[in-house]
Amino acid sequence: MSTQSESQKTKTILIDVIPQRMTPKQSLERLAELEELTNTYGGIVVVKKYQRRLHPHPKMFIGPGKVEELAVEGPAVGAKLLIINDRLKPRQMYELSERLGKAGMQVWDRMDLILKIFGKHANNAEAKLEIELASIGHMGPRIYGMGMELSRQGGGIGTLGQGETNTEIMKRHLKERERTVKDKLKTYQTSRDLQRANRSRKGLKTVAIVGYTNAGKTTLLNALTGRKEYAANELFATLDTRVGSLYLPKLMKTVLISDTIGFIRDLPPELIQAFASTLSEAVHADLLLHVVDASDKNAAKHMEVVEDVLGKIGADKIPRVVVWNKADRLSKRKVIGLTRPLLLKERGLVVSAATGVGMDELTARIEKALFP
Repeated sequence: MSTQSESQKTKTILIDVIPQRMTPKQSLERLAELEELTNTYGGIVVVKKYQRRLHPHPKMFIGPGKVEELAVEGPAVGAKLLIINDRLKPRQMYELSERLGKAGMQVWDRMDLILKIFGKHANNAEAKLEIELASIGHMGPRIYGMGMELSRQGGGIGTLGQGETNTEIMKRHLKERERTVKDKLKTYQTSRDLQRANRSRKGLKTVAIVGYTNAGKTTLLNALTGRKEYAANELFATLDTRVGSLYLPKLMKTVLISDTIGFIRDLPPELIQAFASTLSEAVHADLLLHVVDASDKNAAKHMEVVEDVLGKIGADKIPRVVVWNKADRLSKRKVIGLTRPLLLKERGLVVSAATGVGMDELTARIEKALFP
């Protein structure tokens, strides 16, 4: 949990480019998650803006007029950071950084922010390597693109060749580092494969907890297994895989429960690829517990996001149980409604991992699913 005072937090402006027909309410909902991400990182949002455009501006993503407006407004409100709610091309990042840097503002895109948060929350060597790999995938094209842009800016004054040389040096360094990181991650993957093979020989069943970030996955892991892992009310509090055991007294069997990284809208492909080793626990599980924050008004949309990511990693065919978490925040009427057929055409269980409500029913459902 951040210990920064409000005055210490980086004042931040958020901006989004939206389609012509999107309503103001929808546009602000799009920025709501970006604001939560910003708060998780340790920033404080002082201005939220959106611009209607048929297409992002090819040179600066947002229009030149809006850039000039931000160059004036940023210093006026004390903003030191501008975050774009999308991914910028190298040229767009270069141009915005050049123009707004003069106004004392850094420019990040959505991927930059997510990587910064991941960097803060990485607690073990594997997670740090995975984040570094994702960063290389994100920054590589940008560095190359900026190098070419700088070369063009110096046109005709003898800097072109040197610019190309520096760019090639950076590209080579990144490629070499990428190979090194991938080789190190392979050792973790090999270790996971051996552990799974060992579990399979012993007949141990595995359950993976998946869900949108901040749905309460780690709290559920703790409730099921008795572990005492850190569980914070913030996005991406968990980046590594935690594994605990659940004893089923009726069958006198033990199953393994794993918790891993939370999903999010538009989860960057680089992160999915980089976290392949960690996410493999879900891919190879016998059962998935799809945890949903039942108190979240965007729960249905978040479920769709999780299903999409599960499809991308090849885990969409694994049997699952929908777990509506945070029942302690719901009315009785809402709880009754959630027990009816759901988005995934199956009945879900309503629980509160924090208070223990519904945990016996969930254990029984796990038992039935794994040992029918």
